[in-house]
Amino acid sequence: MTDALFITGTDTNVGKTLLSALLVAALGAVYWKPIQTGASEGTDRRAVMRWACVPESQTLAEFYCFDPPVSPHLAAERSGVRIEIGEIPRPDLASGKSLIVEGAGGILVPITDTESMLDLIWHLDMPVIVAARSALGTINHTRLTVHALRTSGIRVIGVVAIGEENKDNERAIERFAAVPVIGRIPMLETINRDTLIAVYRSHFDRRYFE
Repeated sequence: MTDALFITGTDTNVGKTLLSALLVAALGAVYWKPIQTGASEGTDRRAVMRWACVPESQTLAEFYCFDPPVSPHLAAERSGVRIEIGEIPRPDLASGKSLIVEGAGGILVPITDTESMLDLIWHLDMPVIVAARSALGTINHTRLTVHALRTSGIRVIGVVAIGEENKDNERAIERFAAVPVIGRIPMLETINRDTLIAVYRSHFDRRYFE
């Protein structure tokens, strides 16, 4: 796989953190969320550490971290901070280490008055995996997300469907968005390292990751 993957989603709470934790556990990768909002309710970094059962040393600290559970531009405004995308450095990891980077919200969520998550992806220069719901509505949301990424010149590796299996939606995404569905995360009764690795081995096309 490439040395870094950016995990985005079709919208908020679609399962980006769950997918990130799965890839961290399965690939032995380092996790990083450059911009975290809603820290007062717990951070995604802590969730990944818990679900993937990895030490803090296998994660990187957030570059911006805000307590309010709102979009980054509002969280920064309420905190009296201006986010500067150009100041966020791409991490330099040890040789052989891969990096899983998680965005906040969807790709057009505003970060500043003039920039969105799309601009952060462009700045970090990383290929993208899109986390998408498997349920009704996912075709439109996924097509819009993939289209916006490609129009901006960003490489989309594939889509991971999250939720109950829906082969019709997966085929439609592959046909109309012209992007492969490279994995699926089913509904999980428990989330832990063993479960995540088992899902990766049984529901993901490992050719895209290894």
